[in-house]
Amino acid sequence: MEDLSFEESLEKLEEIVNKLENGDVPLDDAIDEFNKAMQLVKVCNDKLNSAEEAIAKIVKDNGDVVEFNSTE
Repeated sequence: MEDLSFEESLEKLEEIVNKLENGDVPLDDAIDEFNKAMQLVKVCNDKLNSAEEAIAKIVKDNGDVVEFNSTE
Protein backbone atom coordinates (compact mmCIF):
# COMPACT_ATOMS: atom_id res chain seq x y z
CA MET A 1 0.00 0.00 0.00
CA GLU A 2 2.96 2.31 0.55
CA ASP A 3 3.52 2.49 -3.22
CA LEU A 4 0.05 3.90 -3.88
CA SER A 5 -0.31 7.61 -4.50
CA PHE A 6 -2.30 9.70 -2.05
CA GLU A 7 -5.18 9.85 -4.51
CA GLU A 8 -5.17 6.09 -5.10
CA SER A 9 -5.08 5.43 -1.35
CA LEU A 10 -7.94 7.83 -0.76
CA GLU A 11 -9.98 6.24 -3.55
CA LYS A 12 -9.47 2.73 -2.09
CA LEU A 13 -10.38 4.07 1.35
CA GLU A 14 -13.61 5.53 -0.03
CA GLU A 15 -14.45 2.19 -1.69
CA ILE A 16 -14.00 0.37 1.63
CA VAL A 17 -16.11 2.92 3.49
CA ASN A 18 -18.90 2.59 0.91
CA LYS A 19 -18.76 -1.20 1.13
CA LEU A 20 -18.95 -1.13 4.93
CA GLU A 21 -21.73 1.46 4.94
CA ASN A 22 -23.87 -0.80 2.75
CA GLY A 23 -23.83 -3.36 5.53
CA ASP A 24 -23.74 -6.35 3.17
CA VAL A 25 -20.31 -7.48 4.38
CA PRO A 26 -19.96 -10.50 6.70
CA LEU A 27 -18.38 -9.66 10.04
CA ASP A 28 -15.02 -11.36 9.34
CA ASP A 29 -14.76 -9.57 6.00
CA ALA A 30 -15.78 -6.29 7.62
CA ILE A 31 -12.95 -6.64 10.14
CA ASP A 32 -10.48 -7.32 7.32
CA GLU A 33 -11.78 -4.33 5.37
CA PHE A 34 -11.55 -2.14 8.48
CA ASN A 35 -7.91 -3.18 8.96
CA LYS A 36 -7.16 -2.36 5.31
CA ALA A 37 -8.85 0.99 5.78
CA MET A 38 -6.72 1.78 8.82
CA GLN A 39 -3.57 0.99 6.82
CA LEU A 40 -4.76 3.30 4.06
CA VAL A 41 -5.48 6.05 6.61
CA LYS A 42 -1.89 5.72 7.85
CA VAL A 43 -0.52 5.89 4.29
CA CYS A 44 -2.59 9.02 3.58
CA ASN A 45 -1.57 10.61 6.87
CA ASP A 46 2.12 9.88 6.24
CA LYS A 47 1.91 11.37 2.74
CA LEU A 48 0.16 14.49 4.06
CA ASN A 49 2.79 14.91 6.77
CA SER A 50 5.57 14.56 4.17
CA ALA A 51 3.89 17.14 1.95
CA GLU A 52 3.50 19.52 4.89
CA GLU A 53 7.18 19.18 5.77
CA ALA A 54 8.18 19.75 2.13
CA ILE A 55 6.04 22.87 1.91
CA ALA A 56 7.47 24.28 5.14
CA LYS A 57 11.00 23.55 3.90
CA ILE A 58 10.35 25.22 0.55
CA VAL A 59 9.00 28.31 2.24
CA LYS A 60 12.04 28.52 4.50
CA ASP A 61 14.55 27.76 1.74
CA ASN A 62 13.29 30.45 -0.62
CA GLY A 63 13.83 33.18 1.97
CA ASP A 64 10.21 34.14 2.58
CA VAL A 65 9.38 35.26 6.08
CA VAL A 66 6.19 33.21 6.09
CA GLU A 67 5.75 30.90 9.06
CA PHE A 68 4.00 27.65 8.27
CA ASN A 69 2.63 26.11 11.44
CA SER A 70 -0.31 23.74 11.23
CA THR A 71 -0.81 23.62 15.01
CA GLU A 72 -2.17 27.15 15.27
